[in-house]
Amino acid sequence: MSTATTTLSPAALGRATLARQLLLRREPCTPVAAVERLAGMQAQLPRPPHVGLWSRVASFTREALNSALQRRELVRATLMRATLHLVSARDYLQLRATLQPVLDRAMRSVLKDRVDRLDVPALLAAATRHLAAGPRSFEALRDLLAAGDPDCDERAMGYVVRCQLPLVQVPSDAPWGFPAAAEFTAAEPWLGRRIAADPDLRALVRRYLAAFGPASVSDAQTWSGLQGLRATFDALRPELLCLRDDRKRELFDLPDAPRPDPESEAPPRFLPDFDNLVLAHDDRRRLIDDEHRPAIFLKNLRVLPTFTLAGRVAGTWQSERKKTAATLVLTPFAALTKPKRSALEPEALALLRFLEPDAASFDLRVE
Repeated sequence: MSTATTTLSPAALGRATLARQLLLRREPCTPVAAVERLAGMQAQLPRPPHVGLWSRVASFTREALNSALQRRELVRATLMRATLHLVSARDYLQLRATLQPVLDRAMRSVLKDRVDRLDVPALLAAATRHLAAGPRSFEALRDLLAAGDPDCDERAMGYVVRCQLPLVQVPSDAPWGFPAAAEFTAAEPWLGRRIAADPDLRALVRRYLAAFGPASVSDAQTWSGLQGLRATFDALRPELLCLRDDRKRELFDLPDAPRPDPESEAPPRFLPDFDNLVLAHDDRRRLIDDEHRPAIFLKNLRVLPTFTLAGRVAGTWQSERKKTAATLVLTPFAALTKPKRSALEPEALALLRFLEPDAASFDLRVE
């Protein structure tokens, strides 16, 4: 559509991403519509998607998300980067086959030659039979698969099933929608619809750019876990806007997607653990200074909850509860001036009330 002539600064890229990720203003939309606009939300733990939507959706309640899960309009399943994500049922059905290579590669990477010692077709057939009898936790499913063979590699068997069968987690009446050890079930019977049979890389790239652009090929590969997306971007080139960043990397975007002024106001926002805002690019300088990455991405693979100030990730946070007292603890990357603390405080206390609605007192502490 155009030659690569326009150069975007990290600030411009950051504002564009915040706009796509519903973080410049809370949007008056349903949880399902928000999750689709976000191209899914990482959901390694049950609570983070609730926090992520609270920061993005006007008048959001945890019941609104839990109800959408119960109505099967949203599902929690293993998808991008072979990790649990919250996506709409429609997106799951459309994208599952496209992302199968990610799951295949994760299975080989984790299990290596252990998978070659398994009769995979027989294993998947047995797992399908067990799941047809009702939802199972993976611990229970592994026990069933291993019954009668004490020497089998039950962990490998479970991981093969998780990567090869389209499964979704079954929501419960737990406060955050799922218990710690949620049960899985087969996706198609749960949703009453068939998964699209043919991969559609072009649709996946368009969805990624709508939610995270402008972005590079390596950014899209980092988000999805797919390799070799250069050919797809090249095929889409006639319908995409081509740009550059400050390091002359080629970026792509949808022509009509929002790219706000880099100086536009960006209100303080609180992001949960594993939020895709901090995970969905290879080059994360648009939102995170390189020197701060070790404070967010821990060696044990945890990704801490963060907060933003003036459009950039400015620190991490955690909530504490002692009897009836709730405290939000901020660990900023730099000392907070009084104006910055004043800007954060209303949002911080509102988040705390969302997280701990039955607490009697709410406080903010800066470390």
